[in-house]
Amino acid sequence: MQEEKDQQQPEEAQEPAAEAEPEAPAAEEAPADETPAAEETPEEEAPAAPAADAEAPSEPAEQLSPRERRKRSRATAPSEQRPQRSPEDRARERAEQRGQKAQARRRWRQKRREKKEPVSAGGSRGAGQVQAPVSEPGTRKSFQGVVVSNKGDKSITVRIDRVGRHRVYGKVVRQSSTLHAHDERNEAGEGDVVRVVEARPLSRTKRWRLVQVLEKAK
Repeated sequence: MQEEKDQQQPEEAQEPAAEAEPEAPAAEEAPADETPAAEETPEEEAPAAPAADAEAPSEPAEQLSPRERRKRSRATAPSEQRPQRSPEDRARERAEQRGQKAQARRRWRQKRREKKEPVSAGGSRGAGQVQAPVSEPGTRKSFQGVVVSNKGDKSITVRIDRVGRHRVYGKVVRQSSTLHAHDERNEAGEGDVVRVVEARPLSRTKRWRLVQVLEKAK
């Protein structure tokens, strides 16, 4: 009987120990309460992140094309307010501007004409050179050239050589063209230097007439 009592006493002694064990989680709960405190610290620092995000959109603004920069500068530039003008004043200003531009064009054309070199009939460039055509109103054009064919009856083919400077590049340009002229007496031969003048239509292709044989072919 005593042995049974002794066996029961250790079991009863062990039961309070088992009941004392649940107190340990209370000690473990304390660190659990501390963990949220540790987690709260990053939440307080979190608002600093949007500051970096706010700086990100400013980078593309610096990479603007020259055209966009000019457009923005014009938009932000201060504008000068002009006094109100009547339609007559605007029309007068436009007329003055047109007149100034017309004068500038006339001066530019006059300078270009002065730079051109006139070509003479007896120049060193050959006897077959053409004189400057007469373009006065009421007078007929005349050219000087070389006869290249006289096979037709009362008809000759004349080559007109033109030499001049290009009006933009200034390079010497040589051009030639042919025309058919009427020779009433068949006095012009191949290689002759002749002068022809503008005339009425004499045939399907003849619009020129022989005036004078300046130099016979050798």
